[in-house]
Amino acid sequence: MSRFICRYLAPFPVVTGLVFGATYGYAADKAGVDGKDKKHPKHNDYKKPDHAFPAAEGGMENLRVVGNGFNTLHEPIGLSRMPQDVLHTPQQINVVPQILMKQQNVKSLDEALRNVPGVTSSIGEGAGGMNGDQFLIRGFQAQNDIYQDGLRDFGVYSRDAFDLETISVIKGPSSEVFGNGTTGGAINMKTKTPGLTSRYAADFSGGSGSYYRGTLDVNQRLGESTAFRVTGMGNENNIVGRDFIYSHRWGIAPSIAFGVGQRATLILQYMHQQENSVPDFGVPVVKPPGAKIGGPITEYGIRRTNFYGTNNDQNATNDNMETARFSYKLNDHITFYDDLRGGEYYRNFAASKATCDQTCVNNYFLGNADKALVARSGPTGAGAGTGPGTYMAPLPYQQTSWSVQNVGSMVADFKTGFLKHQVVAGFDIERVNDVRSQSTYLKAKPYANLVNPNPNVGNLNLVPGDLNPAGLVSLGTLGAKDHSNGYGFDTGLFFYDQIWFTNWLSVKGGFRWDRWQTSYNLTGGNVAANPDVHFHNVTSAFNPNVSLVLTPDAHQTYYFTWANSTTPMGMYVTNGSVPIRPGTNSFASPERANLYEVGAKYSAFHDRLGFTASLFRLEKNNATNADPVTGEVLGSSDTQRNQGLELSVGGMIMRGWNVSATYALYDSETMSSDTKANIGKNVQYVPHNQATLWSVYEAFPNKPYNLAFGGGMTWRQAVWLDAVNTVKVPANLDFDAVISHRFNQHWKIAMNGYNLANRLNYQSLFSNRATPTAGRTFLGQLSYSY
Repeated sequence: MSRFICRYLAPFPVVTGLVFGATYGYAADKAGVDGKDKKHPKHNDYKKPDHAFPAAEGGMENLRVVGNGFNTLHEPIGLSRMPQDVLHTPQQINVVPQILMKQQNVKSLDEALRNVPGVTSSIGEGAGGMNGDQFLIRGFQAQNDIYQDGLRDFGVYSRDAFDLETISVIKGPSSEVFGNGTTGGAINMKTKTPGLTSRYAADFSGGSGSYYRGTLDVNQRLGESTAFRVTGMGNENNIVGRDFIYSHRWGIAPSIAFGVGQRATLILQYMHQQENSVPDFGVPVVKPPGAKIGGPITEYGIRRTNFYGTNNDQNATNDNMETARFSYKLNDHITFYDDLRGGEYYRNFAASKATCDQTCVNNYFLGNADKALVARSGPTGAGAGTGPGTYMAPLPYQQTSWSVQNVGSMVADFKTGFLKHQVVAGFDIERVNDVRSQSTYLKAKPYANLVNPNPNVGNLNLVPGDLNPAGLVSLGTLGAKDHSNGYGFDTGLFFYDQIWFTNWLSVKGGFRWDRWQTSYNLTGGNVAANPDVHFHNVTSAFNPNVSLVLTPDAHQTYYFTWANSTTPMGMYVTNGSVPIRPGTNSFASPERANLYEVGAKYSAFHDRLGFTASLFRLEKNNATNADPVTGEVLGSSDTQRNQGLELSVGGMIMRGWNVSATYALYDSETMSSDTKANIGKNVQYVPHNQATLWSVYEAFPNKPYNLAFGGGMTWRQAVWLDAVNTVKVPANLDFDAVISHRFNQHWKIAMNGYNLANRLNYQSLFSNRATPTAGRTFLGQLSYSY
């Protein structure tokens, strides 16, 4: 079996993936592979890993490869609380494997997730403004649902892919696993960890947009069961098709593993990433005079290159995470895990929000374009230009955050009579703190001309907010404050049991209980006019779930799942300008979501191809909304529903020819709302149709003139940007391609092309603006591995 599959893998750079820990099958234990699944005897074509690494005996790694890098159904999800592989987990899971990221030369989490339907990038909001990774899954916010090796990553920054092995998007509520949140789903990044074979790799990329990037990956065996690994990255680039936008970042991630392949394994990891960039809040969304539907101003003759920010805009981040992951296999039936992480995040941020009000719109569309003026902060007086400029949101801020999380769990496999059980139980404790100080400009930002904006506005005299209270943003009834601090503290207990009545029929059920405590304080400013504000909220949540699972054999799974999730107000401590406050409903009223899903997964043709299909219905009550100017997060009475079909296929069509394809059909609707105009309308940011395709063929794999070539496309239908469905962005259609040549087993050269049609697409979206994606881009890459 292994020889058959390896024959299909040989032409591809899968060797590199295996070298650096992308084990596209499973590790054997020290005794070797017996080909039997002791937990599920009928599933005898695979064996789940006992450890995170390939085991070793006599200096050799024993690998049993099942399937291939593109058929991810046998891929472990990468966290102890979900011990089954993708195939046997009763939930829709999209995996972006290492080999796909290598072929596409993926540089960031955002780029990787473009292979996953239902994931949309959001610019993010707040009186202080946000950028970084802000995602929606199936149309619902997921900015607090980003995980690394099963632990939350609380930072607000753009995550580079240099230390990522695979990325999984676990669709639908998963509160029994992750706790509060996960309405649309969760994103889990599996990092690169040490293995017992010493290997080394480096690559350099360069191309359009003054793009330069280098990465390094060194894995060194230190002893019989000890290994060290370090990955590093340096990246500098502009954005093709966007003026004045650049990003400079670097990162390093050392790790050491003790007890690899032993009963007790300890992994110690550190990650540091630093970035200096210009945030791109895109172009304003407008509605032409007399039109019923509006869109980005670039759809009406304005250049896609226009940047409406200023030379004062900056995004400087410094992010650090320290992680310890411990596992202990007590016996063949019980394994204990304990994962601990601390994080420290620092940020200096200043951005501009372009607003073209009705006067600006009328001047542009009715023949007076020279007087079409854009406010760079807030909506007041944008087009009229009646004052010296605007002071409003977003204001510059300095942010310091820290977090700590500890998750302890046990996985137990046992029998009671003729029933087989797999029990997962444990606790989850996390604390996140955030301190933010607003600054203000003594000089107002000048207006920008809509047609020819000029970012060079000079020194605007930046001062701490307490020296200029009049320049602070007023957050409605909360007043204008220059300092905020808050914390969130969560204590969670989880338990679920999967019971097999027969080898092919099982029921999985469980729950998670959480106690979420949040405190938030607004201080400073003109205290006489706006007294300091202090909020405190305690929410307890009980989230059950149940699944019926049918597994006729080791290659197919059919399931029905119902799951519940809760998102309390104040959960997004680091991600919102006002994460907790009273609104239309009490700030204590959480969002609640229910998922109903039926699905099928099938690994076919000797595990060469994996197919998935799911039908789902996702309902959310008390949906929160963010004000597009101030960023205030308010509770609402809205009930939103998204339902649809998701399909995927991945694997090898034939020897040397791989494919990865997905399709999603969504039907979303606001079922009820206090705003009558919203009822019956589509949910913001949810496309009706979405699809991805990627395929590469390698010709003459064993010849000096070998050549790999292919490409694909991503397509997203037009989406609405507001709840009442009056403005939208048009469809995205992006064509990419790759061609590569391998000189020998160590050296490879490749060329990637992105957005080959140079279409005007939009990636980051919000209710009153959208960011054009990069234009046609070419990147060359030289890679070395040994």
